[in-house]
Amino acid sequence: MYYPRLKDLREDKDLVQKEVAALLGIDQRVYSNYETGKREIPTRFVVILAKYYKTSADYILGLTNNPKPQ
Repeated sequence: MYYPRLKDLREDKDLVQKEVAALLGIDQRVYSNYETGKREIPTRFVVILAKYYKTSADYILGLTNNPKPQ
């Protein structure tokens, strides 16, 4: 699955992949694979990122176009 919103959200905060990877406690290469869809992102990371970006998990996963959490 491809997660284009991960990159958009990261770039909106002027972050590099290494910074987001550090937030998640993983290597930058692993995080890169989530952004490009080479690996599925674990649910626990979606939750962490949704809280960090102040959006919903549904938005990150592409299930809604509304970035505001419910």
